[in-house]
Amino acid sequence: MAYESQKTVARDSLLLRSLPDTHVGTLLSQARWQHYDRGENIFLQEETSQAIHVVIDGWVKLFRIAPTGSEAVVSVFTRGESFGEAVALRNLPYPVSAEAVTACEVMHIPSSAVISLIKQDPEIGVSILASAFTHLHSLVSQLEQLKARTGAQRVAEFLLNLCAPNAQQCDVTLPYDKMLIAARLGMKPESLSRAFTRLKPVGVSVKKNHAEISDTLKLREYADADPADSWSKP
Repeated sequence: MAYESQKTVARDSLLLRSLPDTHVGTLLSQARWQHYDRGENIFLQEETSQAIHVVIDGWVKLFRIAPTGSEAVVSVFTRGESFGEAVALRNLPYPVSAEAVTACEVMHIPSSAVISLIKQDPEIGVSILASAFTHLHSLVSQLEQLKARTGAQRVAEFLLNLCAPNAQQCDVTLPYDKMLIAARLGMKPESLSRAFTRLKPVGVSVKKNHAEISDTLKLREYADADPADSWSKP
């Protein structure tokens, strides 16, 4: 059974926060709430989707296994973020697997409950589309970073996203292990270590799973700089 604090996180998620209270109450009453330990599978690639998932606490990764056996991390989700909307509404096989990368709590909303409400009130479909669009925008942003930014710039952006808005200085705890951070940013673990070293001159100090950022504006300038600018320097 979910506690009120868990339900509050669910209500504030992008998926549910724009819905009328009566619809939210209906979905929460039919949802299944589950705890997962680190490394535990939430679902596997090619399993048939039957629910939309909302992270209540902790971190979850979506990944694909290539024919060679290598793992490609597609996305990482945390508190208040949802995933699996598009395939759930059509009961399609999952194109990815989901795994808890920390101990986490996940709410599963049966797709049948969502479809039933959409038939009653088509406006609910707008909320689902908004959530799906957010995922698409995130994937486009990831692709842009892979194409247009250096590894160190991608790490800088990752660290900045962990900082509080408008903070001039920031101390953050890395939310999950460095191997996953590297995979999430399209890098090898050794490349991530070199990227942390390259960020020292712009005020970043990393010790184990802790990062100190002395000047977020300076780090932002570094993250947004055109890599081609360095080619013209003597």
